[in-house]
Amino acid sequence: MKTGTYTALVSPFQNGGIDNEGLEKLAEFQIVNGITGILAAGTTGESPTLSWEEHNQVVEVVAKKANGKCVCVAGTGSNNTRECLLATEHAVGVGADAVLLVDPYYNGPSSLEIRREYVGPVAAAFPSVEVIPYVIPGRTGCQLLPEDVALLNREFANVNTVKEATADIENMKRTRACCGPDFTILSGDDGMTFQMMTDPAIGAAGVISVASNVAPKAVTDMVRHLSAGDTAAAEKVLSDIEPLFSLVSVNTTEETPFGPVGCRARNPLGIKTLMAVLGMPAGGCRQPLGKMSKAGLEKVLAVGRNVHANNPEILSPIADFFGVDIENRLEDPASWEGLAYDTY
Repeated sequence: MKTGTYTALVSPFQNGGIDNEGLEKLAEFQIVNGITGILAAGTTGESPTLSWEEHNQVVEVVAKKANGKCVCVAGTGSNNTRECLLATEHAVGVGADAVLLVDPYYNGPSSLEIRREYVGPVAAAFPSVEVIPYVIPGRTGCQLLPEDVALLNREFANVNTVKEATADIENMKRTRACCGPDFTILSGDDGMTFQMMTDPAIGAAGVISVASNVAPKAVTDMVRHLSAGDTAAAEKVLSDIEPLFSLVSVNTTEETPFGPVGCRARNPLGIKTLMAVLGMPAGGCRQPLGKMSKAGLEKVLAVGRNVHANNPEILSPIADFFGVDIENRLEDPASWEGLAYDTY
């Protein structure tokens, strides 16, 4: 994969199904703001709750929009290798440049099995497309280990990149040590991208980003500065966009009749809520994800207001592309009507 920024694009919904027009607009917004690539139907795109028909629909729409303009990565992973092979066949057929295979969730194969019974068969069946393992044990309960990543890279020329979302620096360093200097490591965590790209023992080449759904130009600029070795310029952009990273997981303490409880609104609820507030196609999340709590919504609004007040250029591309007044939308209660539960 190329050095750069890849947006893990949300899947906008309308009337219970995929909002095709909204999806095309979101993809075009990414393209005109210089994104390196778009990941269609990843976790941020709510792949766990998409039917395979919807999944393929999202991939096809994005692949057509991306054609010749940016890289299209299709999320085709599953906890069922047969499903993954069928999804990959479809993605290749509609023009995806690469596929992302999340570690098989819930049934929890060993790293050996992930390599031999999952990633390996897909890489062998589709040698013309890049196959990117997505290592995120916090979501899947299993993990493809660096040693097996290196063995895949040795056996298959089209396995030359990993999306690293372990949050484990030592694991990242081990991946680099096993896979060598030419292997591509992409950050799977916005908040760790700067560290991963500046640590020579990791040498990440970019990020598959959630924050770039609303700030594609800014995240792209940060990665570009880091790739050029201009850490001072990258640090400036980082300080401007860092509040957005907190939207990946919005944690609050809620009061119940039985005492306080912790509540965590997981990705993509936070970023989709901000997108809806700002007037971008989003459509809420599909159940069992739901809405923000009132306290969670206040955190989302605070992030949006902070970024806009201190660095209005970060969100200004949204105003230009979607024809909205950012400040008005962040202050008008009508912009967030129905986006939070009335009570816990």
